[in-house]
Formats: sequence, C-alpha cells, structure tokens
Amino acid sequence: MQDVNILICDDDPIVHESLKIYLKNEGFSCFSAYDGEEALEQIKHLMPTLIVLDIMMPKINGLDVCKEVRKKSTVPIIMLTAKGEEIDRILGLELGADDYIVKPFSPREVVARIKAVRRRITEHAADGKASTLYFDRLEISLKQYQVKYDGKVIISTPKEVETLYLLASNKGQVFSREQILNLVWGYDYYGDTRTIDTHIKRIRAKLPQEGVEWGLQTVYGVGYKFEVE
Repeated sequence: MQDVNILICDDDPIVHESLKIYLKNEGFSCFSAYDGEEALEQIKHLMPTLIVLDIMMPKINGLDVCKEVRKKSTVPIIMLTAKGEEIDRILGLELGADDYIVKPFSPREVVARIKAVRRRITEHAADGKASTLYFDRLEISLKQYQVKYDGKVIISTPKEVETLYLLASNKGQVFSREQILNLVWGYDYYGDTRTIDTHIKRIRAKLPQEGVEWGLQTVYGVGYKFEVE
C-alpha cells in the first residue's frame, strides 16, 4: 500500500496526540508542526499526502500557510477553525483549502474526512473513464489532477479540478449547488452551498474569460454549467 503521510499543523499538543492515535490505527504516518514557520518547513521537506491545518497558529497563521502552499502545490488541505469563525472558513476556502472542520471536533470526524478525500482521489485515478478533456487550449486531467491552458499548468486544488471536470464532462448540463456538493464532496462533507460559489469563483479567476469557446456559466436560481460554443 502506498504510504500516506499526514502533516498535522496545530499549536495544541492535545490535538496532535488525539489525532495521531486514530490516524496511526488507520495505517497513516503522522508528522507534527506547532507553528506556521515549522509547518512550511515540514511541507517543503516531507511533501505530505494531506495537511490538517489550524487557522490560529503562532508566527504564521494557517491562512497565510495555505496561501503559500497553494503557490506551488495542490496537496489536499483540511483546515481546523474555531466555532463561529465563519469569515476565516470562507477565507480559507478562497485561498485553496479543500475542506474545513470546526473545533471542537471528534478525531473520528477528522479521520473520516481524510479517508473521504483519499478515497475520492484514488477512485478517480483508478477510473478508466477519467481521461483528459480537451476544449480549445484547455486540458482537464482527473487522472493527473491537473488543469492546463495553452500548455501551461494552472495551479488548482483537487476540489477545483474535480468541480471543473464534473461540469466540463457534462457540457451544457446544469448542476445545482447541492448536486455539486454531493458529487464532488460526497456524503462525508458537512458544509453549505456557499462553498460551491467560492470554488467556482476561484476557478474562473484562474482561467481566461474572453477569447475562448468555452466557459463556466451561472444559471441564476439553479446552479452552474460548462458551456461550449
């Protein structure tokens, strides 16, 4: 079985102790970082499979860590946020986090989220139908979890790739926000539909909006679709 390295970034030792017990029982390797600077160093050298990242950390906060990571990496990030910090959760998603969990949380919930992310990525990679889509200089590969435009890689999070692939592989079909949540995040996700708006906004910001024969369109009151001229 391929090694799965989980980096836990939190300044609370109890969080590390509780998560490591459950994660190691699942066969995952665990590493720790207790502040933002250490987190960035660990990410650079360990190249983790997935990152559990607390927003409130010393030296460099989790939002800034997420922002730095997303400049170079698409590694899945699950953010930890205190109850009631809705603005921080939204900012985290806009900066490229794939999911968030509100404190206090059950270690079992974190493990379930991590396994859900891993399962989706593994299933997509093994799916023979998950080929590369091509649209006028745009390439979307679910096998490689990669988006290219004009041959250049567009740094995208796994959720952004999955959302774009879902819509592009069903061109012209309108998907409601609830449908996208269910198909991309799965039943293990406990977020709300604003998450979809955030991810669509991020995808649009990374892709050209003019001079192309395709685009993500909003169907007001319903959801989104990928339209090709």
